Amino acid sequence: MGALDLARWQFAITTVYHFLFVPLTLGTVWFVVGFQTAWVRTGKVKYLQLTKFFGKLFLINFALGVVTGIVQEFQFGMNWSEYSRYVGDVFGAPLAMEGLLAFFLESTFLGLWIFGWDRLPKKLHLATIWAAAVGTLLSAFFILAANAWMQHPVGYDVNPETGRAVLNDIGAVLFQNTSLIAFFHTISASFLVAGAGVAAIGAYFLMKDRQVEIFRPAVKAGAWVILAAAIVVSVTGDMDAKIMVQQQPMKMAAAEALYNTTDSAPFSILSVGDVAGTTATPVIEVPGLTSFMATGSFDGNVQGINDLQAEYTAKYGPGNYAPYVPVTYWGFRLMIGLGMLAALYALWALWRFRGDRRPKGKGFAIVSSLIVLGPLLGISAGWIFTEMGRQPWIVFGAQKTADAVSPLVTPLEVWISLIGFTLVYAALAVVELKLILKYIKAGAPEDVEEHPFDDSQDGSTKPLYFAY
Repeated sequence: MGALDLARWQFAITTVYHFLFVPLTLGTVWFVVGFQTAWVRTGKVKYLQLTKFFGKLFLINFALGVVTGIVQEFQFGMNWSEYSRYVGDVFGAPLAMEGLLAFFLESTFLGLWIFGWDRLPKKLHLATIWAAAVGTLLSAFFILAANAWMQHPVGYDVNPETGRAVLNDIGAVLFQNTSLIAFFHTISASFLVAGAGVAAIGAYFLMKDRQVEIFRPAVKAGAWVILAAAIVVSVTGDMDAKIMVQQQPMKMAAAEALYNTTDSAPFSILSVGDVAGTTATPVIEVPGLTSFMATGSFDGNVQGINDLQAEYTAKYGPGNYAPYVPVTYWGFRLMIGLGMLAALYALWALWRFRGDRRPKGKGFAIVSSLIVLGPLLGISAGWIFTEMGRQPWIVFGAQKTADAVSPLVTPLEVWISLIGFTLVYAALAVVELKLILKYIKAGAPEDVEEHPFDDSQDGSTKPLYFAY
Protein backbone atom coordinates (compact mmCIF):
# COMPACT_ATOMS: atom_id res chain seq x y z
CA MET A 1 0.00 0.00 0.00
CA GLY A 2 1.07 3.54 -0.69
CA ALA A 3 1.25 6.42 1.76
CA LEU A 4 -2.33 7.48 0.95
CA ASP A 5 -3.88 4.11 1.79
CA LEU A 6 -1.76 3.72 4.91
CA ALA A 7 -2.61 7.23 6.10
CA ARG A 8 -6.29 6.48 5.62
CA TRP A 9 -5.99 3.24 7.58
CA GLN A 10 -4.13 4.99 10.37
CA PHE A 11 -6.68 7.77 10.67
CA ALA A 12 -9.53 5.25 10.53
CA ILE A 13 -8.05 3.09 13.29
CA THR A 14 -7.27 6.00 15.60
CA THR A 15 -10.60 7.73 14.94
CA VAL A 16 -12.79 4.67 15.47
CA TYR A 17 -10.83 3.70 18.57
CA HIS A 18 -11.14 7.22 19.98
CA PHE A 19 -14.82 7.31 19.15
CA LEU A 20 -15.48 4.28 21.35
CA PHE A 21 -14.86 6.50 24.40
CA VAL A 22 -16.69 9.59 23.15
CA PRO A 23 -20.36 8.52 23.47
CA LEU A 24 -19.72 6.80 26.80
CA THR A 25 -18.16 9.99 28.14
CA LEU A 26 -20.81 12.32 26.71
CA GLY A 27 -23.66 10.27 28.11
CA THR A 28 -22.26 8.93 31.37
CA VAL A 29 -21.35 12.36 32.73
CA TRP A 30 -25.04 13.31 32.68
CA PHE A 31 -25.93 10.22 34.69
CA VAL A 32 -23.36 11.36 37.23
CA VAL A 33 -24.97 14.81 37.18
CA GLY A 34 -28.41 13.28 37.64
CA PHE A 35 -27.43 11.00 40.53
CA GLN A 36 -25.54 13.73 42.37
CA THR A 37 -28.40 16.19 41.88
CA ALA A 38 -30.81 13.58 43.25
CA TRP A 39 -28.56 13.13 46.27
CA VAL A 40 -28.35 16.87 46.95
CA ARG A 41 -32.11 17.24 46.61
CA THR A 42 -33.19 14.15 48.57
CA GLY A 43 -30.26 13.40 50.86
CA LYS A 44 -30.56 9.67 50.06
CA VAL A 45 -27.16 8.02 50.38
CA LYS A 46 -27.82 5.53 47.55
CA TYR A 47 -27.63 8.40 45.05
CA LEU A 48 -24.28 9.47 46.47
CA GLN A 49 -23.08 5.88 46.09
CA LEU A 50 -24.25 5.80 42.48
CA THR A 51 -22.55 9.15 41.87
CA LYS A 52 -19.22 7.85 43.09
CA PHE A 53 -19.56 4.50 41.33
CA PHE A 54 -20.43 5.86 37.87
CA GLY A 55 -18.13 8.83 38.44
CA LYS A 56 -15.14 6.50 38.48
CA LEU A 57 -16.24 4.83 35.25
CA PHE A 58 -16.75 8.23 33.65
CA LEU A 59 -13.29 9.43 34.65
CA ILE A 60 -11.63 6.33 33.18
CA ASN A 61 -13.37 6.87 29.84
CA PHE A 62 -12.67 10.60 29.90
CA ALA A 63 -8.94 10.03 30.43
CA LEU A 64 -8.72 7.47 27.61
CA GLY A 65 -10.76 9.71 25.32
CA VAL A 66 -8.40 12.65 25.87
CA VAL A 67 -5.28 10.55 25.27
CA THR A 68 -6.59 8.97 22.07
CA GLY A 69 -8.06 12.22 20.77
CA ILE A 70 -4.74 14.06 20.89
CA VAL A 71 -3.27 11.62 18.38
CA GLN A 72 -5.82 12.67 15.78
CA GLU A 73 -4.70 16.28 16.00
CA PHE A 74 -1.12 15.34 15.18
CA GLN A 75 -2.17 13.37 12.10
CA PHE A 76 -3.57 16.46 10.41
CA GLY A 77 -0.10 17.91 10.26
CA MET A 78 1.88 14.71 9.76
CA ASN A 79 -0.14 12.65 7.27
CA TRP A 80 -2.58 15.23 5.88
CA SER A 81 -0.54 18.40 5.45
CA GLU A 82 -2.17 19.29 2.12
CA TYR A 83 -5.56 19.13 3.81
CA SER A 84 -4.31 21.27 6.69
CA ARG A 85 -2.80 23.79 4.29
CA TYR A 86 -6.02 24.07 2.30
CA VAL A 87 -8.61 24.22 5.11
CA GLY A 88 -6.56 25.30 8.14
CA ASP A 89 -8.03 28.79 8.30
CA VAL A 90 -11.59 27.38 8.38
CA PHE A 91 -11.31 23.95 9.98
CA GLY A 92 -8.96 25.24 12.65
CA ALA A 93 -11.44 27.84 13.97
CA PRO A 94 -13.97 25.48 15.61
CA LEU A 95 -11.15 23.21 16.79
CA ALA A 96 -9.47 26.18 18.45
CA MET A 97 -12.76 27.09 20.13
CA GLU A 98 -13.08 23.53 21.34
CA GLY A 99 -9.63 23.57 22.89
CA LEU A 100 -9.61 27.08 24.34
CA LEU A 101 -13.22 27.23 25.51
CA ALA A 102 -14.93 23.85 25.79
CA PHE A 103 -12.05 21.61 26.84
CA PHE A 104 -10.75 24.26 29.24
CA LEU A 105 -14.22 24.47 30.79
CA GLU A 106 -14.75 20.75 31.20
CA SER A 107 -11.22 19.93 32.38
CA THR A 108 -11.07 22.81 34.89
CA PHE A 109 -14.40 22.08 36.51
CA LEU A 110 -13.82 18.34 36.36
CA GLY A 111 -10.66 18.90 38.37
CA LEU A 112 -12.63 20.92 40.91
CA TRP A 113 -15.17 18.12 41.10
CA ILE A 114 -12.54 15.42 41.62
CA PHE A 115 -10.58 17.24 44.32
CA GLY A 116 -13.40 19.23 45.87
CA TRP A 117 -15.39 16.45 47.55
CA ASP A 118 -14.37 17.43 51.09
CA ARG A 119 -13.46 21.04 50.36
CA LEU A 120 -16.39 22.69 48.55
CA PRO A 121 -19.92 23.31 49.79
CA LYS A 122 -22.35 20.67 48.61
CA LYS A 123 -24.26 22.77 46.07
CA LEU A 124 -21.12 24.47 44.78
CA HIS A 125 -19.53 21.06 44.30
CA LEU A 126 -22.63 19.95 42.39
CA ALA A 127 -22.27 23.02 40.16
CA THR A 128 -18.77 21.90 39.16
CA ILE A 129 -19.98 18.62 37.62
CA TRP A 130 -22.81 20.49 35.89
CA ALA A 131 -20.24 22.87 34.39
CA ALA A 132 -18.01 19.98 33.32
CA ALA A 133 -20.99 18.25 31.67
CA VAL A 134 -21.90 21.42 29.78
CA GLY A 135 -18.27 21.61 28.70
CA THR A 136 -18.48 18.13 27.17
CA LEU A 137 -21.51 19.23 25.15
CA LEU A 138 -19.72 22.35 23.92
CA SER A 139 -16.67 20.28 23.02
CA ALA A 140 -18.84 17.90 21.00
CA PHE A 141 -20.59 20.82 19.30
CA PHE A 142 -17.40 22.47 18.05
CA ILE A 143 -15.93 19.18 16.83
CA LEU A 144 -19.15 18.21 15.06
CA ALA A 145 -19.34 21.68 13.50
CA ALA A 146 -15.85 21.17 12.08
CA ASN A 147 -16.83 17.79 10.71
CA ALA A 148 -20.11 19.16 9.33
CA TRP A 149 -18.10 21.71 7.39
CA MET A 150 -16.25 18.83 5.72
CA GLN A 151 -19.63 17.33 4.80
CA HIS A 152 -21.07 20.64 3.59
CA PRO A 153 -18.49 23.45 3.32
CA VAL A 154 -19.99 26.92 3.82
CA GLY A 155 -18.86 30.33 5.04
CA TYR A 156 -15.59 30.49 3.13
CA ASP A 157 -13.91 31.72 -0.04
CA VAL A 158 -10.87 30.37 -1.86
CA ASN A 159 -7.93 32.75 -2.13
CA PRO A 160 -6.97 32.60 -5.83
CA GLU A 161 -3.34 33.46 -5.09
CA THR A 162 -2.68 30.88 -2.36
CA GLY A 163 -5.35 28.34 -3.27
CA ARG A 164 -6.40 28.17 0.37
CA ALA A 165 -9.87 28.29 1.89
CA VAL A 166 -10.41 31.51 3.84
CA LEU A 167 -13.08 31.83 6.53
CA ASN A 168 -15.58 34.64 5.97
CA ASP A 169 -18.57 33.63 8.13
CA ILE A 170 -17.94 31.70 11.35
CA GLY A 171 -21.67 31.75 12.12
CA ALA A 172 -22.43 29.82 8.95
CA VAL A 173 -19.79 27.23 9.85
CA LEU A 174 -21.03 26.73 13.40
CA PHE A 175 -24.78 26.98 12.95
CA GLN A 176 -25.58 25.50 9.55
CA ASN A 177 -28.34 22.89 9.62
CA THR A 178 -25.81 20.11 8.97
CA SER A 179 -23.92 20.79 12.21
CA LEU A 180 -27.00 21.40 14.35
CA ILE A 181 -28.74 18.18 13.32
CA ALA A 182 -25.49 16.21 13.60
CA PHE A 183 -25.05 17.56 17.13
CA PHE A 184 -28.48 16.54 18.39
CA HIS A 185 -28.29 13.20 16.59
CA THR A 186 -24.87 12.37 18.04
CA ILE A 187 -25.66 13.53 21.57
CA SER A 188 -28.92 11.57 21.71
CA ALA A 189 -27.11 8.50 20.37
CA SER A 190 -24.50 8.98 23.09
CA PHE A 191 -27.23 9.02 25.73
CA LEU A 192 -28.53 5.78 24.23
CA VAL A 193 -25.08 4.21 24.55
CA ALA A 194 -24.59 5.42 28.13
CA GLY A 195 -28.12 4.40 29.08
CA ALA A 196 -27.42 0.88 27.85
CA GLY A 197 -24.23 0.79 29.90
CA VAL A 198 -25.89 2.03 33.09
CA ALA A 199 -28.86 -0.32 32.69
CA ALA A 200 -26.63 -3.30 31.94
CA ILE A 201 -24.37 -2.67 34.95
CA GLY A 202 -27.36 -2.19 37.23
CA ALA A 203 -28.98 -5.37 35.90
CA TYR A 204 -25.76 -7.26 36.62
CA PHE A 205 -25.89 -6.33 40.31
CA LEU A 206 -29.58 -7.07 40.62
CA MET A 207 -29.14 -10.47 38.99
CA LYS A 208 -26.28 -11.15 41.42
CA ASP A 209 -28.52 -10.00 44.29
CA ARG A 210 -25.90 -7.43 45.28
CA GLN A 211 -26.66 -3.86 46.37
CA VAL A 212 -30.19 -4.23 45.04
CA GLU A 213 -31.56 -1.05 46.56
CA ILE A 214 -28.67 0.96 45.16
CA PHE A 215 -28.73 -0.29 41.57
CA ARG A 216 -32.47 -0.67 41.00
CA PRO A 217 -32.76 3.11 40.33
CA ALA A 218 -29.81 2.82 37.94
CA VAL A 219 -31.50 0.11 35.88
CA LYS A 220 -34.70 2.07 35.57
CA ALA A 221 -32.90 5.36 34.86
CA GLY A 222 -30.78 3.72 32.18
CA ALA A 223 -33.79 2.04 30.54
CA TRP A 224 -35.87 5.21 30.46
CA VAL A 225 -32.95 7.17 29.03
CA ILE A 226 -32.55 4.54 26.29
CA LEU A 227 -36.21 4.91 25.29
CA ALA A 228 -36.15 8.71 25.33
CA ALA A 229 -32.86 8.80 23.44
CA ALA A 230 -34.13 6.30 20.86
CA ILE A 231 -37.04 8.62 20.04
CA VAL A 232 -34.74 11.63 19.62
CA VAL A 233 -32.27 9.57 17.57
CA SER A 234 -35.08 8.49 15.24
CA VAL A 235 -36.40 12.02 14.74
CA THR A 236 -32.99 13.64 14.25
CA GLY A 237 -31.87 10.72 12.06
CA ASP A 238 -34.83 11.29 9.77
CA MET A 239 -34.00 15.00 9.57
CA ASP A 240 -30.34 14.20 8.96
CA ALA A 241 -31.22 11.82 6.11
CA LYS A 242 -33.26 14.49 4.32
CA ILE A 243 -30.46 17.04 4.69
CA MET A 244 -27.97 14.44 3.46
CA VAL A 245 -30.03 13.86 0.30
CA GLN A 246 -29.94 17.57 -0.45
CA GLN A 247 -26.21 17.95 0.17
CA GLN A 248 -24.74 14.49 -0.55
CA PRO A 249 -27.27 12.47 -2.57
CA MET A 250 -24.59 9.93 -3.47
CA LYS A 251 -24.34 8.93 0.20
CA MET A 252 -28.04 8.06 0.41
CA ALA A 253 -27.89 6.14 -2.86
CA ALA A 254 -24.90 4.17 -1.55
CA ALA A 255 -26.69 3.51 1.75
CA GLU A 256 -29.37 1.61 -0.18
CA ALA A 257 -27.07 0.30 -2.94
CA LEU A 258 -29.48 2.07 -5.29
CA TYR A 259 -27.84 2.20 -8.70
CA ASN A 260 -30.75 3.47 -10.78
CA THR A 261 -32.91 6.50 -10.06
CA THR A 262 -36.19 5.22 -8.64
CA ASP A 263 -39.62 6.44 -7.59
CA SER A 264 -41.05 4.82 -4.45
CA ALA A 265 -37.62 3.41 -3.65
CA PRO A 266 -37.83 0.52 -1.15
CA PHE A 267 -35.55 -0.02 1.84
CA SER A 268 -33.91 -3.42 1.85
CA ILE A 269 -33.44 -4.77 5.35
CA LEU A 270 -31.34 -7.60 3.95
CA SER A 271 -29.79 -8.20 0.53
CA VAL A 272 -27.70 -11.07 -0.80
CA GLY A 273 -25.18 -10.93 -3.59
CA ASP A 274 -22.78 -8.18 -4.57
CA VAL A 275 -24.01 -4.84 -3.21
CA ALA A 276 -20.92 -3.26 -4.77
CA GLY A 277 -22.26 -4.20 -8.21
CA THR A 278 -25.73 -4.63 -9.65
CA THR A 279 -26.31 -8.24 -8.66
CA ALA A 280 -27.55 -7.68 -5.11
CA THR A 281 -31.02 -9.13 -4.55
CA PRO A 282 -33.20 -7.79 -1.72
CA VAL A 283 -34.50 -10.55 0.54
CA ILE A 284 -36.56 -8.39 2.88
CA GLU A 285 -37.58 -4.87 1.93
CA VAL A 286 -40.04 -2.20 2.98
CA PRO A 287 -41.75 -0.55 -0.02
CA GLY A 288 -41.18 3.19 -0.39
CA LEU A 289 -39.21 3.59 2.85
CA THR A 290 -36.00 4.90 1.23
CA SER A 291 -38.09 7.47 -0.66
CA PHE A 292 -39.71 8.53 2.60
CA MET A 293 -36.36 8.89 4.38
CA ALA A 294 -35.00 10.89 1.46
CA THR A 295 -37.96 13.08 0.52
CA GLY A 296 -40.69 12.69 3.14
CA SER A 297 -42.94 10.95 0.62
CA PHE A 298 -43.27 7.22 -0.01
CA ASP A 299 -43.60 8.06 -3.72
CA GLY A 300 -40.58 10.39 -3.83
CA ASN A 301 -37.83 10.21 -6.43
CA VAL A 302 -34.37 9.06 -5.24
CA GLN A 303 -31.37 9.51 -7.49
CA GLY A 304 -29.28 6.42 -8.17
CA ILE A 305 -25.52 5.94 -8.14
CA ASN A 306 -25.21 5.68 -11.93
CA ASP A 307 -27.02 8.97 -12.64
CA LEU A 308 -25.12 10.77 -9.89
CA GLN A 309 -21.83 9.41 -11.20
CA ALA A 310 -22.59 10.90 -14.62
CA GLU A 311 -23.64 14.19 -13.02
CA TYR A 312 -20.50 14.46 -10.90
CA THR A 313 -18.25 13.51 -13.79
CA ALA A 314 -19.68 16.38 -15.82
CA LYS A 315 -19.32 18.77 -12.89
CA TYR A 316 -15.99 17.77 -11.34
CA GLY A 317 -14.21 15.91 -14.13
CA PRO A 318 -13.31 12.24 -14.66
CA GLY A 319 -13.18 9.96 -11.63
CA ASN A 320 -15.13 7.53 -9.47
CA TYR A 321 -17.46 9.50 -7.22
CA ALA A 322 -19.21 6.56 -5.54
CA PRO A 323 -18.06 5.45 -2.07
CA TYR A 324 -17.38 1.81 -1.25
CA VAL A 325 -20.98 0.62 -1.24
CA PRO A 326 -20.73 -2.46 1.06
CA VAL A 327 -19.44 -0.30 3.92
CA THR A 328 -22.15 2.33 3.52
CA TYR A 329 -24.89 -0.25 2.95
CA TRP A 330 -24.15 -2.36 6.02
CA GLY A 331 -23.00 0.56 8.16
CA PHE A 332 -26.36 2.25 7.66
CA ARG A 333 -28.23 -0.91 8.69
CA LEU A 334 -26.06 -1.65 11.70
CA MET A 335 -26.54 1.92 12.91
CA ILE A 336 -30.34 1.62 12.76
CA GLY A 337 -30.71 -2.03 13.77
CA LEU A 338 -28.47 -2.02 16.83
CA GLY A 339 -30.13 1.13 18.14
CA MET A 340 -33.55 -0.48 17.78
CA LEU A 341 -32.36 -3.57 19.65
CA ALA A 342 -31.26 -1.38 22.56
CA ALA A 343 -34.72 0.21 22.71
CA LEU A 344 -36.34 -3.24 22.77
CA TYR A 345 -34.00 -4.26 25.58
CA ALA A 346 -35.03 -1.18 27.57
CA LEU A 347 -38.71 -2.15 27.29
CA TRP A 348 -37.86 -5.70 28.30
CA ALA A 349 -35.79 -4.55 31.28
CA LEU A 350 -38.50 -2.19 32.55
CA TRP A 351 -41.02 -5.03 32.33
CA ARG A 352 -38.79 -7.59 34.05
CA PHE A 353 -37.82 -5.18 36.85
CA ARG A 354 -41.26 -3.66 37.39
CA GLY A 355 -42.19 -3.15 41.01
CA ASP A 356 -39.87 -5.18 43.22
CA ARG A 357 -39.37 -7.98 40.70
CA ARG A 358 -35.96 -9.35 39.74
CA PRO A 359 -35.68 -11.71 36.76
CA LYS A 360 -34.02 -15.06 37.19
CA GLY A 361 -32.29 -17.15 34.57
CA LYS A 362 -29.20 -16.92 32.42
CA GLY A 363 -30.92 -15.51 29.34
CA PHE A 364 -31.54 -12.03 30.74
CA ALA A 365 -28.10 -11.97 32.38
CA ILE A 366 -26.35 -12.79 29.10
CA VAL A 367 -28.34 -10.21 27.13
CA SER A 368 -27.70 -7.56 29.79
CA SER A 369 -23.98 -8.27 29.70
CA LEU A 370 -23.84 -7.82 25.93
CA ILE A 371 -26.42 -5.10 25.34
CA VAL A 372 -23.99 -2.20 25.85
CA LEU A 373 -21.99 -3.43 22.86
CA GLY A 374 -25.00 -3.03 20.55
CA PRO A 375 -25.49 0.76 20.64
CA LEU A 376 -21.72 1.30 20.96
CA LEU A 377 -21.10 -0.65 17.74
CA GLY A 378 -24.16 0.99 16.19
CA ILE A 379 -22.97 4.55 16.80
CA SER A 380 -19.51 3.57 15.55
CA ALA A 381 -21.07 2.09 12.40
CA GLY A 382 -22.97 5.35 11.92
CA TRP A 383 -19.76 7.36 12.22
CA ILE A 384 -18.02 5.09 9.69
CA PHE A 385 -20.99 5.44 7.36
CA THR A 386 -20.86 9.24 7.65
CA GLU A 387 -17.16 9.42 6.83
CA MET A 388 -16.90 6.65 4.25
CA GLY A 389 -20.07 7.79 2.51
CA ARG A 390 -18.40 11.14 1.74
CA GLN A 391 -15.59 9.53 -0.26
CA PRO A 392 -13.77 10.26 -2.52
CA TRP A 393 -14.03 13.73 -0.94
CA ILE A 394 -12.32 14.82 2.25
CA VAL A 395 -14.13 18.16 1.91
CA PHE A 396 -17.19 17.48 -0.16
CA GLY A 397 -17.00 19.11 -3.57
CA ALA A 398 -13.83 21.03 -2.67
CA GLN A 399 -10.93 18.65 -2.03
CA LYS A 400 -10.50 14.93 -2.69
CA THR A 401 -8.89 12.65 -0.14
CA ALA A 402 -6.19 11.68 -2.62
CA ASP A 403 -5.17 15.36 -2.88
CA ALA A 404 -5.02 15.88 0.90
CA VAL A 405 -2.22 13.51 1.90
CA SER A 406 1.21 14.83 2.83
CA PRO A 407 3.39 14.72 -0.32
CA LEU A 408 6.69 14.02 1.46
CA VAL A 409 5.55 11.28 3.82
CA THR A 410 6.80 7.84 2.78
CA PRO A 411 4.96 4.54 3.23
CA LEU A 412 7.65 3.36 5.65
CA GLU A 413 7.14 6.38 7.88
CA VAL A 414 3.39 5.81 7.97
CA TRP A 415 3.90 2.11 8.64
CA ILE A 416 6.07 2.91 11.66
CA SER A 417 3.55 5.30 13.20
CA LEU A 418 0.62 3.02 12.29
CA ILE A 419 2.17 0.00 14.00
CA GLY A 420 3.29 2.10 16.96
CA PHE A 421 -0.11 3.66 17.57
CA THR A 422 -1.87 0.32 17.14
CA LEU A 423 0.33 -1.34 19.75
CA VAL A 424 -0.13 1.56 22.17
CA TYR A 425 -3.89 1.48 21.65
CA ALA A 426 -3.94 -2.27 22.23
CA ALA A 427 -2.16 -1.74 25.55
CA LEU A 428 -4.58 1.05 26.47
CA ALA A 429 -7.51 -1.24 25.65
CA VAL A 430 -6.20 -3.80 28.14
CA VAL A 431 -5.76 -1.11 30.80
CA GLU A 432 -9.24 0.31 30.13
CA LEU A 433 -10.94 -3.08 30.29
CA LYS A 434 -9.16 -4.12 33.47
CA LEU A 435 -9.97 -0.85 35.23
CA ILE A 436 -13.61 -0.88 34.16
CA LEU A 437 -14.12 -4.50 35.22
CA LYS A 438 -12.27 -3.94 38.49
CA TYR A 439 -14.46 -1.04 39.57
CA ILE A 440 -17.67 -2.66 38.32
CA LYS A 441 -16.98 -5.84 40.29
CA ALA A 442 -16.14 -3.79 43.39
CA GLY A 443 -19.60 -2.25 43.29
CA ALA A 444 -20.77 1.00 44.78
CA PRO A 445 -18.85 2.15 47.87
CA GLU A 446 -20.47 0.89 51.06
CA ASP A 447 -18.61 3.09 53.55
CA VAL A 448 -20.06 6.40 52.40
CA GLU A 449 -20.32 8.57 55.48
CA GLU A 450 -21.66 12.08 55.29
CA HIS A 451 -20.65 14.98 57.47
CA PRO A 452 -23.14 17.67 58.43
CA PHE A 453 -22.99 20.82 56.37
CA ASP A 454 -23.06 24.11 58.17
CA ASP A 455 -22.98 27.60 56.70
CA SER A 456 -21.81 29.62 59.64
CA GLN A 457 -22.08 33.36 59.76
CA ASP A 458 -18.34 33.84 59.59
CA GLY A 459 -18.20 32.12 56.21
CA SER A 460 -16.49 28.97 57.44
CA THR A 461 -17.88 25.57 56.52
CA LYS A 462 -17.53 22.10 57.88
CA PRO A 463 -16.33 19.27 55.65
CA LEU A 464 -19.23 17.74 53.75
CA TYR A 465 -18.22 14.13 53.29
CA PHE A 466 -15.20 11.96 52.90
CA ALA A 467 -12.92 12.51 49.93
CA TYR A 468 -13.61 10.79 46.65
